[in-house]
Amino acid sequence: MSTLNKKNVFVAGHRGMVGSAIVRQLEERDDVELIVRTSSELDLTDQSAVNAFFAEQNIDEVYLAAAKVGGIYANNTFPAEFIYQNLMIESNIIHAAHVNDVQNLLFLGSSCIYPKFAEQPMTETALLTGVLEETNEPYAIAKIAGIKLCESYNRQYGRNYRSVMPTNLYGLNDNFHPANSHVIPAIMRRFHEAKLNGDKEVVVWGTGTPMREFLYVDDMAAASIHVMELDDETYQANTEPMLSHINVGTGVDCTIREMAETMARVVGFEGEIVFDTTKPDGTPRKLMDVSRLASLGWTFSVSLEQGLSTTYQWFLENQDSFRG
Repeated sequence: MSTLNKKNVFVAGHRGMVGSAIVRQLEERDDVELIVRTSSELDLTDQSAVNAFFAEQNIDEVYLAAAKVGGIYANNTFPAEFIYQNLMIESNIIHAAHVNDVQNLLFLGSSCIYPKFAEQPMTETALLTGVLEETNEPYAIAKIAGIKLCESYNRQYGRNYRSVMPTNLYGLNDNFHPANSHVIPAIMRRFHEAKLNGDKEVVVWGTGTPMREFLYVDDMAAASIHVMELDDETYQANTEPMLSHINVGTGVDCTIREMAETMARVVGFEGEIVFDTTKPDGTPRKLMDVSRLASLGWTFSVSLEQGLSTTYQWFLENQDSFRG
């Protein structure tokens, strides 16, 4: 433990949606001294820079929330950047943490690690049992490597490096770019602009029947801190050395139609929701099995409507910063 009975906690990726939520919660603690660096201050793909940073700081814990992320278009267009940058970020941080005797680290992954045709709901044991979704395979491979990096340092060196895999996240600091945002921010922005323009209808891609699971980002942050701070006995009793990652989600899904109808209520759009059935639906269902997390003592607390309302309020207060 560092000076004044505070632990020094490095949050990598503190400006991202999940990293910023973890920071917000840790800032409320009187036993934590936060350490953060912007990408201009510390290039996480630069091994020597990361090594020097860890050597200078007296770090007790690491939340590895930094990653190169994007939607289908970005993943398809820049696969080399997605696999290279994510492999470098996690390799540099995890190895530097070990070399500098940081015992506790939490790696944040993604539900895309699971096979394209994994049984629903997806359990942790589905990892490496089938072919990945083609559009984000390079990103998924990097995230799988991150899990295995953590497990390898645990097995060889007795480290306490844990991994959590979130479902679809949304919330404060989400990406609302019109071309490359994910489904919730994209649809929120579309309903908002339709309301302002007085449009009679909003078009949503697909049939509206696919099922999706959504988790509010503050719940993800709370789950991350919960998993990081579990005592070793509880954690090890509910995981395996080579199957140690933990799904984080609600365990509840809804149709895209239900999500869109909830969004219309939250935003105040009173027109018609039209589904363009000529557009693709994607995977029929994508739901996480969160029984492992429940056995570790954590379940979600923010409902979809409540989370969307908070997110929309944040969107209204910050929309000038992401016009385009």
